[in-house]
Amino acid sequence: MYNFWKGFWLMAHPKIWIASTVPLLVGTALAYGMTGMFNLYWFIVSMIGLYFIEIGKNALNDLVDYLTGVDLAVAPENLTPFSGGRYRVLVKGYLSLQEAAFITMTMLTIGGAFGLYITIFHEQQIFWIGTLGLFLAVAYSLPPFKLSYRGLGEIAVGIAFGPLIVSGAFVIQTHFLSSEVFLVSLPIGFLIANFLFINQYPDYEADKKCCKNNWLVRLGKDRGIKVFITLFALAYLSIIVLSFATCNPLWLLSFISLPSVIRAIRTAILSEGKIPELLVANLCTLRAYQINGLLMLISAVAMRFF
Repeated sequence: MYNFWKGFWLMAHPKIWIASTVPLLVGTALAYGMTGMFNLYWFIVSMIGLYFIEIGKNALNDLVDYLTGVDLAVAPENLTPFSGGRYRVLVKGYLSLQEAAFITMTMLTIGGAFGLYITIFHEQQIFWIGTLGLFLAVAYSLPPFKLSYRGLGEIAVGIAFGPLIVSGAFVIQTHFLSSEVFLVSLPIGFLIANFLFINQYPDYEADKKCCKNNWLVRLGKDRGIKVFITLFALAYLSIIVLSFATCNPLWLLSFISLPSVIRAIRTAILSEGKIPELLVANLCTLRAYQINGLLMLISAVAMRFF
């Protein structure tokens, strides 16, 4: 029983919930900034439901990567805090395959139930947003879709953690959507996709060996750096577009995170794809995502006072 709960906690990996927490907070803050609306109860309900889906998604991804041999193929010298299956829950035997499958189905079912609860008792539009989000969470790893194995995982993550979560958080508070919501979600989507992209470097050899044909495997490590730079450029270009489209210069506060971006890019170029040296780029990309999220939250709330 101890191993089960230890394995469950490691597989749930609460530290990476920041990925979904950022768009949830920004979408909620935007709702308050634009309308003054904030319902604490429905915010908490949506957050809990989202975290259940996160746990289910993580468990499913670990399960599929174990069965395809990806997690088993990662060389010991390439294991980092950003490697896939980083805690080796299945590899080390903390959980059996049956237990991992049980966690996957249970968590995704409970997460979906939270979405239905919100749909029935509060906001019907969340049904379509939540259904697409749940589909992407499952299709990311599970056959026959296996988006992460077909070079579509990065796009799925960008959509799910950008437009879908931001829109869902906003509509739960306001009961309507607007173009501003989509524009606000773009930088978040680009940055989280980039975080996923740079995190694929430690697993490159294992992914290639096991036919996990994500963007990096398809492009190679050298050309992958160009994608890494491009996604950063698109994120900050979208912030500029957002600022002009809304006539609100506060969004430009996000450029305070640029030093982390510059360091990430510089490290990625100089590391030449070598994992130990590349670790700083992973950390700086995560820091840029976190700082950008915090500054966008502040900018969104501040709209209320202008």
